[in-house]
Amino acid sequence: MELRIDRQALVPVVQQIVDALASGIRQGAVPPGARLPSIRRLARENLLSQASVHEACQRLVAQGVLASRHGSGFLVASGPLGWHEPVDQCWPPGISYQHAALGDGSPGALELGGGGLPESWRESDDLGYAIRQVTRTDMAGLFNYSTPMGLPALREQLSRRLKQFDIDADENLILTTTGVSHGLDLVVRTLLLPGSCVVVESPGYSKLFDLLRLHGINMIELPRTPHGPDIAALECLLATHRPNALFINSACHNPTGSNLSLAVAQRLLELAKEHAMLVIEDDVYADFQGSTLVRLAALDADVIYLGSFSKTLSSSLRVGFVVAGPCVIARLSEVKGITSMGGSRFSEAVLTHLLANGAYRKLVQRQRQRLNADMAMTLQLLDEADWEIFGKPAGGLFIWARPPICDYGRLQRLARYSGIQLSSRTAFSPSGTDTDWLRINVAHARDPKALAFFHATALDRPQVF
Repeated sequence: MELRIDRQALVPVVQQIVDALASGIRQGAVPPGARLPSIRRLARENLLSQASVHEACQRLVAQGVLASRHGSGFLVASGPLGWHEPVDQCWPPGISYQHAALGDGSPGALELGGGGLPESWRESDDLGYAIRQVTRTDMAGLFNYSTPMGLPALREQLSRRLKQFDIDADENLILTTTGVSHGLDLVVRTLLLPGSCVVVESPGYSKLFDLLRLHGINMIELPRTPHGPDIAALECLLATHRPNALFINSACHNPTGSNLSLAVAQRLLELAKEHAMLVIEDDVYADFQGSTLVRLAALDADVIYLGSFSKTLSSSLRVGFVVAGPCVIARLSEVKGITSMGGSRFSEAVLTHLLANGAYRKLVQRQRQRLNADMAMTLQLLDEADWEIFGKPAGGLFIWARPPICDYGRLQRLARYSGIQLSSRTAFSPSGTDTDWLRINVAHARDPKALAFFHATALDRPQVF
């Protein structure tokens, strides 16, 4: 069985073996239920190590393609899912095998629409120094819960930092959380009842939709424009519904990358007052574009504001916060104590150190500079490839874009051949509606796989004469 391994390719040899075996099985080289050639034979005929072939077969067992039988080697599983589908053997123009990897979540696939920074962007020096400092100087932080509201020193730092966004929040109005997800969960379970009705943006944050469904909350979709929520649509739905709350991602919106304009923000707050509707502002991407953007919490102290350091500093550190009025903060603090006992004093102490010594401020400045350059480059690439752009973001992490290829199956094949995993077509809609728009993470756009994919979509689009 010839596997045709390319040793000059960027794709690891084991993954190439997996792909080649799977392709051969799809083409009927080994029928369902039949025994695969022995590991020794496959290795000898293809000049491979037995260890690499064995590892590839184990992966195919985990995927349900092969079955392992003691004393019988590896067998092709009976009727594996998808084997009846024809294999497209035609490489798109401009793409060689060295770019090829499965774009469906398999190892090596690039998540072009991923929700955070690449691991290569993460900086460990300052974080490691802060961890060592806390370990040496704060033994209580290693073993004890934080205080119910969060470390006073951290809340003091957060209060100072929020002033950069024109948000006036006394430290007693700030509650620390285990990231924004924990903060949203506290808000939903404390302030909303099952059966309540809320307004959410569409497209919007998929994990928020999942959280609201988990708590039995009904969602009303509000279209997002390049300048914020569609105010005319909001006025119409408020005339027919009585929502308890509105959830909004004001700045560096996920997934569109758009920002809230001042006029839209002011009218939104007027409508919220008129209809006694809570406004919950998720600003998890705040530091990717700085303090010049409009925040609802800076215009109205009644807005419940959430932030986090997971996207910029560390997803493992898990420190976020909620800003709200005294009565709301007191209720959230009580529920936090019941459900989680308290946050991580160690994580909060590490973050306090980074905020106090200026290391965090310098970190996000470097990230913004890189993101601004990548944003400009990606917008140019997409424009040259004839993609449609939603609003052309001025900074931040995301671009919401529609490819020039209408055939989604063809687009997926181009992505797979390029080693790309595309963002979900349904996750950004509260109702799970399909969309032909994709979330592009600009921090991934310089990757060779992303460049190959954009190039392929440009070559593949229909020609107009």
